[in-house]
Amino acid sequence: MTVAQPVDGLLKPDTSAHSPLLSVKDVTLQYKTREHIVTATFRVSFDVFQADRFVLLGPSGCGKSSLLKGVAGFMAPVEGSMQLNGQTIDRPGPDRMMVFQEFDQLMPWKTVQQNVMFPMLASGRCTRKEAQERALRFIDKVNLTKFRDVYPHMLSGGMKQRVAIARAMAMEPDILLMDEPFAALDALTRRKMQEELLQLWEDTRFTMLFVTHSIEEAIIVGSRILVLSPHPGRVKAELNAHQFSHAEQGRPEFGALTQRIHNMLFAERIEEEALAKAGAAHG
Repeated sequence: MTVAQPVDGLLKPDTSAHSPLLSVKDVTLQYKTREHIVTATFRVSFDVFQADRFVLLGPSGCGKSSLLKGVAGFMAPVEGSMQLNGQTIDRPGPDRMMVFQEFDQLMPWKTVQQNVMFPMLASGRCTRKEAQERALRFIDKVNLTKFRDVYPHMLSGGMKQRVAIARAMAMEPDILLMDEPFAALDALTRRKMQEELLQLWEDTRFTMLFVTHSIEEAIIVGSRILVLSPHPGRVKAELNAHQFSHAEQGRPEFGALTQRIHNMLFAERIEEEALAKAGAAHG
């Protein structure tokens, strides 16, 4: 039986009985611009376990997307290690599928069903019959069965994101990597997509690494949240949020956690503003 242990005043599942699916240890990531070498993250560590909804949260430029690219195999750490199922990540693979925020990640000349089938056929993981059956199953899970023969230009932004999620899920990856997938959607569609993602998780219990800069989205979507500092990204805290959903958004506990994370992210700014006010008062 799994026992919840209190961490920082919040409950965190006891994961000591099993090994992490994804292990990130003391990872520093850098990338080059024309003029500089930029340190995106500095010695970041975290573990993601089976069926986790793990969220990387932080302000723009804190290295969230760089960490996701590292896990995907597109960026190599200059320090530290990343392992999936005990194996060092050194290249992209079908065991990790990504969903981006852009709507143009679908192939416009292929229908919804053909888009979902494509990576299964291209990777050789399935026969055409198996790919078709799996595609139809996941298209149904994202409520797009009626649109399976439609082309992407006929779909709304939210529907395109559903296709992208179905395509990634149909590959049955070990971990689903989501880089601010709902950021470009309007508020109502974003809320609906969050609800649908959580329902999909309830149905299939997949493992997810989700990037966002929205505190509210992190609390709603995530079971665990890694809070990263402004650039370069360092770990500020790891918090549990599995008890929250849209239904709890108006409750004091939700507001308290939101404020607590906000204070973590912007502690330096808050301190500077307080010092400025104190200086003005004495002046």
